[in-house]
Amino acid sequence: MSRELPPLNALRAFEAAARLQSVSRAGEELHVTHGAISRQIRALEEQLGVSLFDKDGRGVKLTDAGMRLRDAASDAFERLRGVCAELRQRQDDAPFVLGCPGSLLARWFIPRLDRLNRELPELRLQLSASEGELDPRRPGVDATLCFASPPWPVDMQVYELGVERIGPVLSPRYASYEQLGSAPATALLDEPLLHTASRPQAWPQWALAQGLDSHKLQHGQGFEHLYYLLEAAAAGLGVAIAPQMLVADDLAAGRLVAPWGFVETPARLALWVPGRARDGRAQQLARWLERELRG
Repeated sequence: MSRELPPLNALRAFEAAARLQSVSRAGEELHVTHGAISRQIRALEEQLGVSLFDKDGRGVKLTDAGMRLRDAASDAFERLRGVCAELRQRQDDAPFVLGCPGSLLARWFIPRLDRLNRELPELRLQLSASEGELDPRRPGVDATLCFASPPWPVDMQVYELGVERIGPVLSPRYASYEQLGSAPATALLDEPLLHTASRPQAWPQWALAQGLDSHKLQHGQGFEHLYYLLEAAAAGLGVAIAPQMLVADDLAAGRLVAPWGFVETPARLALWVPGRARDGRAQQLARWLERELRG
């Protein structure tokens, strides 16, 4: 005895017609034609080897077999509707978890978090900070905001938000500030430079863009994370290298200065969403980020 189920579309057509006691009304509910419902029901009857409806004047009525299948189908579809509604409600109630490097979170995102919460109150954002390599596919994270270089993987939906620009920054409190502030970029070849293990390529990228020999750069104090590196620069401990986006507020406040400007890197700031996810909140967040970055 076969335990194979009939096609779901045929069962849906039958269940709607049986519940509404009308082929036409079933078509209206499922947004298909009267003929399409009739064809699905005929195909179902042929597969089951029984008649489900009898002619009744200008309408139809259920046979005994039809009533049995109606009761079973109605119960099954009602249970499915209930579970689907429950799952949708859980998704709506759940916070949107955003993974983000700690330096980007602390220096750019958190200062703007109050505005985001006012403008997107339905988002219910939960932030998950991390340093080093971020895995946008890890469970429990709905999206990841980070700097990365194309090409983008095919299994991710990636909202590209803007180019990355990096440059040297220092504090007016730094002992050599007066000499360096008006010196050409070559002066940094003689300077012990603050650096971070999380972005070892930053200084060489900047030197190459300036036409300088990156092998002549001198590394001074090192830091594990970019956040600590920039705090050290702001404290007057030396010259650091940083993405423009992460020091924009410091530059505006005069806490840091960037005498040599910024250069573009291959990286892009992007919002990564797993391809399995179809959450409209990710698109909402991407649009908000685009507006915020445009200023």
